Amino acid sequence: MKKPIISHHVANASAGLRHVFVRDLEMKALIGIHDHEKHQPQRIIVNIDLSVEEGAGPLDDDISHVVSYEVVVRKVEAIIAEGHINLVETLCAKIAAACLRDKRVRAARVRVEKPDIFANARSVGVEIERQR
Repeated sequence: MKKPIISHHVANASAGLRHVFVRDLEMKALIGIHDHEKHQPQRIIVNIDLSVEEGAGPLDDDISHVVSYEVVVRKVEAIIAEGHINLVETLCAKIAAACLRDKRVRAARVRVEKPDIFANARSVGVEIERQR
């Protein structure tokens, strides 16, 4: 029987979940549908919340036994390095899919913000959730 997915992405002992997260990862990306966005990198802010099966946990204090936030950040960097993306929704979906390739990740919530689009808004963006 599958354990229930916890939609709030918090650590949950009874569900056997750990919360792995990346907060306010600021990067430059070629993202957007306008011509200037296709040629001039702009600032984005990425937030990721992962519901991760704890399993046996960090055996012998070894990083290979856990979902590493460093690996998650490198995945985002690699996706951005692939080149221009039209939609923030597409970038969110690519990041979530990359995180879910690790079988220990049960759910991924990804938020991508563009903070420099409107002078009178702190940011605009998209948040998605994908689950196994």
